[in-house]
Amino acid sequence: MHRKRVGVCREKHRISQRSEALKEMIAEKPDYGNWVSVKLFVVPAVLSLLLGGAAFFLPPLGIVAGLFFLCFVYFAYARHAFSPNGRDIQSKILSLALSHMPNWDGEGKVLDIGCGSGALAIQIAKRYPRVQVIGIDSWGAAWESSQRLREENARREGVAERVSFERADAASLPFDDEAFDLVTSNLVFHEVRRVRDKSQLIREALRMVEKGKGFVFQDLFLWRLVYGETDQLLEAIKGWGVEAVELVDTSGSAFIPKALKLPFMLGTVGILHGRK
Repeated sequence: MHRKRVGVCREKHRISQRSEALKEMIAEKPDYGNWVSVKLFVVPAVLSLLLGGAAFFLPPLGIVAGLFFLCFVYFAYARHAFSPNGRDIQSKILSLALSHMPNWDGEGKVLDIGCGSGALAIQIAKRYPRVQVIGIDSWGAAWESSQRLREENARREGVAERVSFERADAASLPFDDEAFDLVTSNLVFHEVRRVRDKSQLIREALRMVEKGKGFVFQDLFLWRLVYGETDQLLEAIKGWGVEAVELVDTSGSAFIPKALKLPFMLGTVGILHGRK
């Protein structure tokens, strides 16, 4: 009996140790959030419930309630698909941008425009151990909490000494011309609402690139409603003193499910990359 008790105690101790180790691993894992905000499916869910209830008194509202319910289902699915616990599409999209990095010596300064949770800036710092990366974003009223999160992500990934984050406007970047060896951006330009002509955001980003150095921008470049004809966009970019530029259609990537190939999701995503 005594031996059995000792064995049980040892097993409990091993289980406790494994549990503590798992908790430490989870605690040290970076938090890059989810590009599909909770608000996108919570709001339609609430409206669907409210209008569904009102439909008892005014039946036509049932149709509107149904539409909001479909929005709830779609964005809930999208959030799960982007999550690491789902299809991990968020990190796969990020990998597309990383795969189009220019051939260079991996030294100097990098600017990541609209860095969000810091994922791209941090991954660049991990890939190129001799660069200094600055990530900029506006973040609005959530500046302080967002800043702490990004800095903690950089610490957990082991690059805190080479990655910094600043508050800045993508439409008017607070840096000198040609101040960076590489300029990147990932699914940001179309989100800048106050700038109607999104190509001007590209032009401002290119202003940061040193002559002869590279850039990689990923956004909904194939969405004509936002960027117009791609041929005209490329011609405009060449006219800004860019030596080489290519637009790669990544919307057909095998990992993107059909449900997410709507224009405002990933159905028009592409990568602009080249050399100034």
